[in-house]
Parts: sequence; structure tokens; C-alpha cells
Amino acid sequence: MIGNSRWHWAKGHPGALHTWSDAPGRGVRGALTGWAAVGPVPADGSWPSGSRLETAEVPLARMPSWLGVDRALVGWRAWQRSQTAVLVADGGTALSLTRVDADGGFAGGRLLAGARLQLQALRAGTAGLPALDGPPVLTAQPWPQATAEAMACGVLRGLAAAVAQAGREALAEAPRCTLWLTGGDGPMLAPLVRELLADSSLVVECDPALALEALAALRPVPDR
Repeated sequence: MIGNSRWHWAKGHPGALHTWSDAPGRGVRGALTGWAAVGPVPADGSWPSGSRLETAEVPLARMPSWLGVDRALVGWRAWQRSQTAVLVADGGTALSLTRVDADGGFAGGRLLAGARLQLQALRAGTAGLPALDGPPVLTAQPWPQATAEAMACGVLRGLAAAVAQAGREALAEAPRCTLWLTGGDGPMLAPLVRELLADSSLVVECDPALALEALAALRPVPDR
């Protein structure tokens, strides 16, 4: 999977996948069973077009043609596993919120800047704030004194609050809705979201590899 800022890889079958991520241009490619892209595809012809999975091939009902393949994949896979209405929060370069109704149909969503993008904007748009290298780290202290820790805390807790509120709204519309967190920032946001939803009946699941699981299911490795 070619993402906006990382390339994501998987070997195996759904339920037994080995997954990892690399910077663009890195990773063992070999013979690809299937791939999809939301980020720029290299122009060197090294990605075989015949094995590319496009949005229209994802079996998500009532799906608009403009929907990103990443959102289609995670929405379909979460619905397939839950068999009920779902809200999927995919924490990558952008944080996407994708709703799927109980019948497996696309039901809209929201988009906002992800954690690293927000931190980059803070650094670029203000004077005196530091650049944070690598993924943001949430400390146990809810009110950090150090600037870098305060930036990470504010961004991650803000994203978690947005996801939790969206989850409450989705549950109000579909009483059996399940909230899924996925993507690179999913495991980091999950405990914060669960804390904010402790008084709610909303079920919260976390699987950072939903998109790759869906891709593996739709482009299975041939039997040998």
C-alpha cells in the first residue's frame, strides 16, 4: 500500500499477516500479489498495473467514485468483521473518519489533519516551537511543562477527543455501531479514546492493519 508518507507492506493471509512500514522507496517488493495507492506512484514502471486494486473493486455498497481506496478498504474490512454499522478512524498523514451502515453501505465521514501533520503545521506556522522528529510520544503527564511534550499531548488528546465525539454521534444514529481505530496512530489513540468513552456503550476495536487485511482478502495469494 503506497501511502502519503509511508509505504506499507504485508505477507501472508488475512488473520495471519506479517506487516511493516518503510519510507517511500524502501522495502522488499518482489512479485506483488496486489497493491493500492493513495500517495504518488513511482513513474519507473516498477509497480505492475495488472495487480493494482482500485477503489471501484472494493465491495462497499453505495460508494462514491471519488472515495480514496484506503477509506474504502478500511470501511469494508471493519464492516466485514463486525457485521454491523461501523465508524473507522484511520490515523495516518490525515485522520479519516469513515462510516459504514449496517447493510455495508458507505455513509459519509470526516477528514482532519493527522498527528504529524498538525505538529509540522505548528512548527511551520509559529515562532519558537521545536520540530518533532519521529512519531509523537504521549507521556503519562496530562499537563506537560516541556514544550515538545505539550505539543504532542495537545495534538494526540485533541485527535482522540474528535474521534470519541464522532463515535458518540455515530452510536446515536446506529445503536449497534462499533468504532474501529486503525493506521499507524491507531494504537496510540486507542487508550485515549477508550478513556473518553468509558461511560459509553460504544465498542472500541483497534487493528492498525485493516487496510492491508482488506487488500490481502481482495488480492489473495494464489494457492500453490
